[in-house]
Amino acid sequence: MNSFHFCVSFASFCVPLSAENDKPAPRVMDPMQKLNLPPADLLIAHRGSRLTVFDPLRRRYVALTPEEWVRQHFVGYLQTCKGYPPEVIANEVSLSLNGTRKRCDTVVYGPHAEPLMIVEYKAPDVEITQRTFDQISRYNIRLHVEWLVVSNGLQHFCCHIDYGSGQYRFLPDIPRYEEVFH
Repeated sequence: MNSFHFCVSFASFCVPLSAENDKPAPRVMDPMQKLNLPPADLLIAHRGSRLTVFDPLRRRYVALTPEEWVRQHFVGYLQTCKGYPPEVIANEVSLSLNGTRKRCDTVVYGPHAEPLMIVEYKAPDVEITQRTFDQISRYNIRLHVEWLVVSNGLQHFCCHIDYGSGQYRFLPDIPRYEEVFH
């Protein structure tokens, strides 16, 4: 059975406006938000005035944002349900694109450290649009992977690119690791 480890009690969270510039403070989320993913065994802690979650791939605590909530659940799903070994998955992978630094949310690698899949996450309340696919496609200009995945935790889209034929197709499910590494 999966369990959550909390170091803080979760009452109601509100997003106050900053008095300095009337911009919303960073979004705080209810970490119990249901996703269209299996439950994940997460270590959540209160660090200073914010919630954090331990990312075992980066081996450190990171801010628990709605997007991070999706990332941790999706990576857990890849590992436990789809057979992806943790050593082939990397979070927050930096790359240079047209002279600017970008970060892929997650990259899955093959046994020879060749990138195979890019995963882009959005918060559950963010609609997945063409703009999301444009973003992941720009990252793929640099990495040239065959598999692109986009998820907001509620909807998941997986696209396979066949560079030989110049075509792509959307799949009904996320492939197992042995299907990605063929």
